[in-house]
Amino acid sequence: MVSTLQNVAIDCADAYALARFWSEVTGRPMHPDSGPGHQETLVMLAEGPALYFNQVPEPKTIKNRIHLCLRPETTRDEEVERLLGLGATLVTDRRDPDGSGWAVLADPEGNEFCVLRGDADHADDS
Repeated sequence: MVSTLQNVAIDCADAYALARFWSEVTGRPMHPDSGPGHQETLVMLAEGPALYFNQVPEPKTIKNRIHLCLRPETTRDEEVERLLGLGATLVTDRRDPDGSGWAVLADPEGNEFCVLRGDADHADDS
């Protein structure tokens, strides 16, 4: 017997606002029953588990022990700029001069996530 991963739960201060940010990041819709003021909200991913946002009273205080890693369809650098425009912040830049590496960003509530090299970056490796 095994378990199936149902969702990735993200504690937050404003479930609807953070779900809207991640909906824009992933290009995937929020659950149709989601609305402002809801304490639980889902972003329905194309494959795999949903992103589940759960409103909690306590603020984030330390670095995430688990985080999301994104592989964009475009280049890593183009995606970093797009996400910064959506409200993310750059936490740590681990991009190397040779094009390898990744960027660590934070969503509007401070949850860290990584942007890896994208499909377009790998096309340049040929």
